[in-house]
Amino acid sequence: MPIRLRKLIGAVLLVILVPTWALLAMALAQSPHVKSNGIVEVLYYVIAGLGWVLPAMPLVKWMSKGAPPAERR
Repeated sequence: MPIRLRKLIGAVLLVILVPTWALLAMALAQSPHVKSNGIVEVLYYVIAGLGWVLPAMPLVKWMSKGAPPAERR
């Protein structure tokens, strides 16, 4: 697969991932379990704020993977 196509697909998937993750994190933040304790709330926001990086890392790594020598020009 050409690197330009791989980067396009990856960029579209990232644009979908980040807002979806944010909306899900906002919805879960309204849970009574999160709101009941200040420490739990802070931990939740730290984990939810950094959590989108875990699914994004393999995607970015895949996007930046070099093309095989036969495809390079």
